[in-house]
Amino acid sequence: MSAEDRRQFQFTELERWLDERRVTEIECLVPDLTGVARGKILPREKFTEDRGMRLPEVVVAMSVTGEYPHDGPFFDVISRHDADMHLVADPSTVRIVPWAADATAQVIHDCYDRDGTLVPFAPRSVLRRVCDMFERKGWVPVVAPELEFYLVARNTDPDLPLRTPVGRSGRAETSRQAYSIDAVNEFDPLFEDVYDYCEKMNLSVDTLIHEVGAGQMEINFLHSSDPLAIADEVFLFKRIVREAALRHDMYATFMAKPIAGEPGSAMHVHQSLVSKETGRNMFSNADGSPSQEFFWYIGGLQKYVPAAMALFAPYVNSYRRLARFTAAPINTEWGIDNRTVGIRSPVSTPQARRVENRVIGADANPYLALAATLACGYLGIEQRLEPTQECAGDAYQSAQALPRSLADAVSLLRDDGDLGHVLGQEFLTVYTEIKDLEHEEFMRVISPWEREHLLLHV
Repeated sequence: MSAEDRRQFQFTELERWLDERRVTEIECLVPDLTGVARGKILPREKFTEDRGMRLPEVVVAMSVTGEYPHDGPFFDVISRHDADMHLVADPSTVRIVPWAADATAQVIHDCYDRDGTLVPFAPRSVLRRVCDMFERKGWVPVVAPELEFYLVARNTDPDLPLRTPVGRSGRAETSRQAYSIDAVNEFDPLFEDVYDYCEKMNLSVDTLIHEVGAGQMEINFLHSSDPLAIADEVFLFKRIVREAALRHDMYATFMAKPIAGEPGSAMHVHQSLVSKETGRNMFSNADGSPSQEFFWYIGGLQKYVPAAMALFAPYVNSYRRLARFTAAPINTEWGIDNRTVGIRSPVSTPQARRVENRVIGADANPYLALAATLACGYLGIEQRLEPTQECAGDAYQSAQALPRSLADAVSLLRDDGDLGHVLGQEFLTVYTEIKDLEHEEFMRVISPWEREHLLLHV
């Protein structure tokens, strides 16, 4: 079957799927650089393959405030005349929207230019590009994200600090309840909705736990050999949790550091490689010992994670999370069964040997985070980068080795030619220009700390 015949078949199956469920409305979604769901809502009869859908290409390349540069290298990639992208539905992503009043489906789309080429700065395109590089090597990346988030009371005034929400007992958490079953049960009605939505949307979520912070939760995803599919699931899961929380009169937030004095929220990503030829875990030798690829992969993460930080920690707030003794890493030390390091290898059987990137924040775009962490490991194997000696002690006693601010991280990313080669230079140009703009916007805001300590004292 040719590629075109296969595409026609997929769309025929999609049409049948929509008809069987009597879908009347379709949310056509495109993840932008921040992970926001952009797109259009169409009546069922208007959703056909030949009609397609178009959006201005800048829609997927805006800052978190909806702005974009008006000059500079940004327009070396983005057209100045606001050209359209052609959006093509990925039939494998279709799902019912379980909270909608009418029969509504949602479908994630890919972005193409007028010549039929994937738009290089769209997040799904970036991850597809990286996965294609692994495919050409005969390597299958296996990933499993762990996503942390906070439940907080409704807050409509951004000048006020966030508070933990009231649970079914009528009281709000005032202390840390790591791994507490009863603390999770405080929000049973909310999580019943979350699991119900996940089941109806066929998301491969696994374990739910209460994390360290007051009101902080974590959801684990089952490991997948399809990074694009699991990134889609994380993208959709964030929508699910926010929607469910609103229905229970609270907010769910994936900010990296939403509450002062509480731990930040991460998106830890477990990753390994399987040989397409042999089907074995490439991180283990035949005798069960760690392979050279295992160490090279770690070496790649150690070398390139600092340059990829603008993707792992994409906002000014992200860097508040990365502090000593706060359950978040400050460097790229690595170790086995050591949660103080940035790169951890859990205790496992040889078949399940993997590496966990603990640097990534929950606020990261899942497509870009997976693309970047896989790119780091890919470069490590390609360049045969040996890691440092394993950290067997407390990595917080070692020096800070990650960028301390978004501005520093963007500079590192912009100057790294190797990551530019793997992720695509056009993408890096657009992304770094947007992040520069966000940082400039932030610097125009005067914080309460400045008014409190500088107003009358300097």
